[in-house]
Amino acid sequence: MKTSEDQPQLEQQIPDLSPRQIVQGIVVRVDTEGVLVDVGAKSEGLIPPTELGKQGEPEVSVGERIDVMVMRVEGDEGNLILSKRRADFEVAWRRVHDAKETGALLHAMVVDKVKGGLVVDLGMRGFVPGSHVDLTQAKGRRFEWFVGQSIPLKVIEVDRPKGRVILSHRQAVEEERHKRKADLLESLQEGQIVEGLVKRLTDFGAFVDLGGTDGLLPISEIAWTYIKHPSEVIRRNQQLRLLVLRVDRESGRISLGLKQILDDPWHKVRERYRVGEPVKGKVVRTVPSGAFVRLEDLDAFIPISELAERRVSKVDEVVKPGDTVEAVVMEIRPDERRMTLSIRKLERDVERKRVKEVLKSQDDGGRVTIGDLAGELLRQAVTPAAGDGESEKGEGD
Repeated sequence: MKTSEDQPQLEQQIPDLSPRQIVQGIVVRVDTEGVLVDVGAKSEGLIPPTELGKQGEPEVSVGERIDVMVMRVEGDEGNLILSKRRADFEVAWRRVHDAKETGALLHAMVVDKVKGGLVVDLGMRGFVPGSHVDLTQAKGRRFEWFVGQSIPLKVIEVDRPKGRVILSHRQAVEEERHKRKADLLESLQEGQIVEGLVKRLTDFGAFVDLGGTDGLLPISEIAWTYIKHPSEVIRRNQQLRLLVLRVDRESGRISLGLKQILDDPWHKVRERYRVGEPVKGKVVRTVPSGAFVRLEDLDAFIPISELAERRVSKVDEVVKPGDTVEAVVMEIRPDERRMTLSIRKLERDVERKRVKEVLKSQDDGGRVTIGDLAGELLRQAVTPAAGDGESEKGEGD
C-alpha cells in the first residue's frame, strides 16, 4: 500500500512531457479509437488513427516498443495525445542528418523512377540523381530495375527547410566494395580453398569475384594440360572452387589456382605409361625446341632431335598442331611433370621389327643374309625408276 511518504518519489519519477517531445513507449491497447501507449506518465497516451503512420505501413501490436511525439497534453489529468507518424518523420530527419555528419551509409527502398534519377523512402522522400546510380548490377542497365529494391546510400546533401535530401548510390557501392575488399584481403590465407564466380575471361586468364574483390586465375593455373584460352575449360558466370596461391595485401592482388584442387594426372603416371611403350596423341603446341603432344589428360614432349631420323631445322617441317602422331616413351619424370617421347626411336624399332620378321620368314634352305636383304631393298628402290624409263622409251618409239 502506497503511503504519503512515497508520493513525492512517484511524482519525481513521472516525466515532465512537453509538445513536440519524442519519447519511447509500449503499446498497451489497439482498437478503432486508436492506439494506447504507456510512456511512463500519469496516464497512457492516445495515438489517433490519423497519426499512426503512412498508408501501407505495418500495424503496431500490443507489447511493441515505438517512438511517439507528444502533440498536446489535455485536462488536469494530463491526458496525452501522441503521434507515431510525426515521430517517425522527425527520427528519420535526425538519422539522415547524423549520416551526413558521420559519413555513415544508409539503406532505403527505391519507390519510384523519375526523370533524372530514383526516389527512395527514408521515412521522408530522398532523391538519387542518375549520375549517382551504380548500374553495374542492374539487369539491362536500366533504372527501372531498382524499383522495389533496397539499396545502400551515401548522404551528400541535406536541406531541412526545403525538405530536400540528395543521396549517392554509386559512392555507397564503392565504399562497400572497398570495405569488403579490405576485410577479404585481411582474412584470406595462402593455401585456403575459396569459392568464386567467374566474371571475365581474357587471353591470360580469368577474373573471379570472391565476394568482396576479384582474384586472378592465370591461364597456366587452370588445367594440367596446355590450353590456348580459358574458355576451353571454364565459362563466364561459372561458380568455381579455387586455391589461394598468393595474397599481396599491399597491392590488393590475389592469385588463384584451379588445377591444384583437381586430380593431378602426374601422380599415377607411372601406372599408366611405361618407358619403351608406344603411345598415340595429338600435337597441341609446337615450340622451337620440339612439340607437345596431348595424351588423354597430360601433355608429353617430343624434342626436335627425336622428330625424325634426318636432321630437322624447324619443327613445323615434320609436325603441326592438330596432327596425330605415334611415338615411344623415352623418359618419365613425375616430380617435374615431364614425359619425353620419340618418333625417331619408334620408327627405328618398327624398322628393326620388320627386318626381323623378314629374316624369320625365311626357312633354313633359303636363308637370306643382311647383304641380300640390303640388295633387295636397293633393287626395289631402283626398279620403279627403270620401269618409268622403259615406259617413256616405249612411248617415244
